Amino acid sequence: MSAEQRLEGLVLRSSPLGETDRLLTVLSRSEGLTRLAAPGARKPKSALAAAVPLALLQLQVGGRGSLKRVRQLRVQRNFSGLAERLESLAAAQGLAEQTLLLVPSGDAVDGVLEDLLLQLGRLELLVKERQPSSEALAIAVQGVVHLLALGGYALPLACCARSGAPLEPPLGNWDWRCSLLPGEGFAIGAVAGAQLVLNASELALLQRLLRPALPRRRDGELMGPLPVWLRLLQLVELWSREHLGRSPRSWRLLRQCFADGASS
Repeated sequence: MSAEQRLEGLVLRSSPLGETDRLLTVLSRSEGLTRLAAPGARKPKSALAAAVPLALLQLQVGGRGSLKRVRQLRVQRNFSGLAERLESLAAAQGLAEQTLLLVPSGDAVDGVLEDLLLQLGRLELLVKERQPSSEALAIAVQGVVHLLALGGYALPLACCARSGAPLEPPLGNWDWRCSLLPGEGFAIGAVAGAQLVLNASELALLQRLLRPALPRRRDGELMGPLPVWLRLLQLVELWSREHLGRSPRSWRLLRQCFADGASS
């Protein structure tokens, strides 16, 4: 990054720095993840007080050394309204955490910011239109599937990891099974030692998440019952933990939002 530069980015994380400053982690198209100091941003009347998580900002940055300083900012969009519902906030925080795990500092990854903004926009619409809570869970799961693919850790959903046969779930065959082996991929059958076993409809639903839109029935309702979406959340958690060393902590909070529904 040059000494003085304009940067548009989404704040993914903010932490205290000194007595009144903030340390920001910003995702941008050009730089990937960048850490920036926002001087005085914790003061109530600071011109930089809007530098908070889930805010899309136009930034003027500069200074010497490895940690650049925010000189000025303009808010392009703020997703603070997601905090009105716990499930939408947990989904947004989880997607932000997943991005932090995937994107390297100072190295742009094409499409990540655009996809993340798309999912946050869907969560924002969910809050405004008072859509069912299960929509937030589905958006979170699809968002992770997209982010993993963009970041180079795509779920291998085309072929069996053991036989090489195409993964073509026979819908309607309730005896068919497919096993998740996080170190290898997906294997046809109920394999000993598998961390998760899916039936044909569950795998088909997972495969559809690679598409831009959420899978819906003709009446517009979301495909898949709540327990299935919770299983798919568990699946992407296992995959992330295997290949990235850990998974977002916010997924625990998201699961708690659906504890009653999952047990019913």
